[in-house]
Amino acid sequence: MTTPVDAVSASGVSPLAALSFETGPDAPAAPASAGAFATSLTSAVENLQQLQSTSNELAVQAVTGDLQDIHQAMIASTRASVTLDLVVAVRDRSVSAFNEIMRMQA
Repeated sequence: MTTPVDAVSASGVSPLAALSFETGPDAPAAPASAGAFATSLTSAVENLQQLQSTSNELAVQAVTGDLQDIHQAMIASTRASVTLDLVVAVRDRSVSAFNEIMRMQA
């Protein structure tokens, strides 16, 4: 019998909060502050750096023959790659939104 695979948890990722139009008219809408976005973005980049360093350490261990299970290195490498793709996509969307705001007339 094989053991089931545990779900991959995304560290540093919190569940989405309900949007203001989804909560109904009786619920107060809390505006998101720029500080919260900056904190989230900073923690995401720090998480990416940690994932990349773990991936690099496991890759070195795999090359030197110190790693017993090559799957650990592959999983760490894939996690770092997917997280990098996500951070790049968020950056691209943020730059696009900023450029669109700058094109708006006052």
